[in-house]
Amino acid sequence: MPSVDAISDIVEMLRTVIFPGYFGNSEIRLETMPYHIGATLDRVFLLFSEQIKRGYCFSCTEKNQHITCEECEMKAKETTLRFLEKLPEIRRLLTTDVVAAYEGDPAAKSYGETIFCYPSIYALTNHRIAHELYKLDVPIIPRIISEMAHSRTGIDIHPGAQIGERCFIDHGTGVVIGETSIIHNNVRIYQGVTLGAKSFPLDENGNPIKGIPRHPIVEDDVIIYSGATILGRITIGKGSEIGGNVWLTHDVPPGTRVIQEKPVESFFGDGAGI
Repeated sequence: MPSVDAISDIVEMLRTVIFPGYFGNSEIRLETMPYHIGATLDRVFLLFSEQIKRGYCFSCTEKNQHITCEECEMKAKETTLRFLEKLPEIRRLLTTDVVAAYEGDPAAKSYGETIFCYPSIYALTNHRIAHELYKLDVPIIPRIISEMAHSRTGIDIHPGAQIGERCFIDHGTGVVIGETSIIHNNVRIYQGVTLGAKSFPLDENGNPIKGIPRHPIVEDDVIIYSGATILGRITIGKGSEIGGNVWLTHDVPPGTRVIQEKPVESFFGDGAGI
């Protein structure tokens, strides 16, 4: 089986590559940065290829037992190299997330503060790593990486979710983003938001059908305020605002503001909502 401790170490090493000087060796200098990054990536390759190989072993079934361990080892090394080639794009996307966090929160004093302190950046770093592994069909390890962030930040993002540029998850605790969610660019999400599935279609044997699109699509420039629950394969149109504690199961046209209706007075006249 893969080692959770080893995977945790690998993710932290990748964090030092993505944000050099902020994590790991804080004394790193510009002229020595290529050496530190190169040495770290060399170690990541050795450790990660071993863990990915174990992931293949973990998912080995009767259907693929014809594949030898040597073939799995070679495949793991090739997959690790393909993942490492994605690191510049992961870093670029995370840079846009840092800018979104800084510009989206008046309390943020610097870009560095958002990198060091904001759960959004921590969770999105793990997610963007896990998502690339998910696209490479690496078993189990993407989910382990996403759950590490979930445990630390309270932000639960399935590695299959597609998230565009400039994503900011403000505060973050209790946010849930499902596997087939698609979040476009410049989206802000507050604490307690759920992008979930409304129902689970069953096959002829009564088992849930896997892999079908069942979570929301959130277009550019959308803001979703705290406690909103958005369910099913619906589309939240560009530039919309979804108010706090809204329950939403239908499409929203672009530029729409969705809020709770005013509470109705109870029969007792105390102003309590029904």
